[in-house]
Amino acid sequence: MHRRKIPHTPVELTDLGFGASVIGNLYRVTPADDATAAVNTAWDAGIRYFDTAPHYGLGLSERRLGAALRDRPREEYVISSKVGRLLVPNEHPRGVDTEGFVVRDDLRRQWDFSRDGVLRSIEDTLERTGLDRLDIVYLHDPDDHWHQAADEAMPTLAELRDQGVIAAIGAGMNQSALLARFLRETAADVVMLAGRYTLLDQSALDDVLPAAQAHGKSVVAVGVFNSGLLSQDRPAEGMKYDYQDAPTDLVARAQAIAQVCEAHGTTLPAAAIAFPHTHPSIINVTLGMRTAKQVGRNVQLHDQRVPDALWDELRTQGLIRSDVLAGRDGGRDAQCR
Repeated sequence: MHRRKIPHTPVELTDLGFGASVIGNLYRVTPADDATAAVNTAWDAGIRYFDTAPHYGLGLSERRLGAALRDRPREEYVISSKVGRLLVPNEHPRGVDTEGFVVRDDLRRQWDFSRDGVLRSIEDTLERTGLDRLDIVYLHDPDDHWHQAADEAMPTLAELRDQGVIAAIGAGMNQSALLARFLRETAADVVMLAGRYTLLDQSALDDVLPAAQAHGKSVVAVGVFNSGLLSQDRPAEGMKYDYQDAPTDLVARAQAIAQVCEAHGTTLPAAAIAFPHTHPSIINVTLGMRTAKQVGRNVQLHDQRVPDALWDELRTQGLIRSDVLAGRDGGRDAQCR
């Protein structure tokens, strides 16, 4: 796979990344052997960027990912985790986590973007993963915590970066406007943008992507299937969009995009993966991968030919914004994997 560098850092990311939220038992149990097989299959396919967080399965994702990577050459891969949700003892457990992960709730999440919280969170992550360092650390969903995140957490991460403890810093969110502020107003090197630069939502063109270009910073795109609506060749009623049932008009638009994809010899999910790479500031697309089979499918979709003419026709038909860049004008040729 191609690699692209986060400017002003030593960090290089492969085009495709492994999102480890699902191996933290997101929505359903993932057997440990399946999780390990998924990581191993990703490695064999050339994926060298792996993302996790304490939030994912109350630490289960970090433990599983660290164990699967522990015997791999440390200099050959990039791992990121997140801060902002400390895991603390749960004084009133009910048996199962209530935030989407099928795990015991002996721990609970506690919002904390303070300096001490950041340092403790990183130390806890290193202990859970068993690794000696993290390459990228993101602030995790600081939507309601701008002041503490910008004034305490980000300077703490910048200090650790300047000391060489971590290599790059940033923030990850489901919105683009506040991520643009992190790029413009803080020491962030990279942001993780969820769902806001996809075939169905190009709102990041109004804020975070211009900010990244103006300041020479990078964007990692996640949520490119918008919770599922873009994940199948033929979208249908009842599929999810941004964690909710997809509105009828969006299902119709996804179906129209799928027809154009088919006419150009490709598929909707392959185009959904290729699309973010049309922008020069987006250096990676990371997908959640639960099993070896899912990894194989995602890699196959990533490798599928997506012609630049597709973007031209989608713009002409008004199915994507007119200011979307073409593949060769963007980060890389969408056909060149």
